[in-house]
Amino acid sequence: MQVTWSHCVLKVRDIEGMIAFYTDMLDFVVADRGPLPIPGSPEIVFLSGRSSDHHQLAMTNTRGDENASSLEHNAFRVESLAEVKAMVEKVSKDPRVESFMPLTHGNAISVYFSDPEGNGLEVFCDSPWHVKQPAAQGWDPTMSDEEVLADVKAKFENDSEFRPMEEYRAAKAREFGEV
Repeated sequence: MQVTWSHCVLKVRDIEGMIAFYTDMLDFVVADRGPLPIPGSPEIVFLSGRSSDHHQLAMTNTRGDENASSLEHNAFRVESLAEVKAMVEKVSKDPRVESFMPLTHGNAISVYFSDPEGNGLEVFCDSPWHVKQPAAQGWDPTMSDEEVLADVKAKFENDSEFRPMEEYRAAKAREFGEV
């Protein structure tokens, strides 16, 4: 399995100031924003500077005291659902991993877990669809790949922005002036 770094999520104190900084300094645009899909959860803002990635950086307004880490998690992309399922199997058997959570955002199929020092990790593969973020549902790693994809589609196909990922990326490529 080969992983590539994809994005990180930061806990910040001044979300609007941080959005302004990253949009001004790195020419990022706000790709999506909204409350996490858990009652009482904070807003999350997704930023990107290219059409190939829904987000390269995300932020929540949840940073606490001065010494608190700003990192929520690092995310690593793999090429296939089979590799995500292999990671689920691996972390489920590793005594250094206290817990893990298979989660889909509609546009990705992931497993979340922490390293031995509590640093959050996400290993995911892209799905064939774009879904407005934030969005999250559990998924069953014991299902076949075809069943997982059908289940993900069924969970998100009524989303107002649900569409093939190619259409989303083409629109974003025009927005970023890549074509």
